[in-house]
Amino acid sequence: MLHEPAQNSGPDPAVGYKTRLGVMMFLIYCVVYAGFVLANVVADGRAMQIVVFAGLNLAVVYGMGLIVLALVQALVYNLLCTRREHALGLGSDGRDAA
Repeated sequence: MLHEPAQNSGPDPAVGYKTRLGVMMFLIYCVVYAGFVLANVVADGRAMQIVVFAGLNLAVVYGMGLIVLALVQALVYNLLCTRREHALGLGSDGRDAA
């Protein structure tokens, strides 16, 4: 494989927006994940045995929901950051398009 030297992209004017968005999404995920952990700890795991959908218990549905949430958040993060870069007139590599 051809590995060329990394190109210096310079400062990213969208870094503040990206950081705030990333931290906000991380905190949202942490709250949802904390709900999963609390449901296991507080209810001694009994709540997770309840069948909620198509014969699947809450543990499986909630766990899959966490995975889907992470994927959706990644897609939303990419979309919003790309829009911000375009609004600032940056190219796809984060450098000034001019």
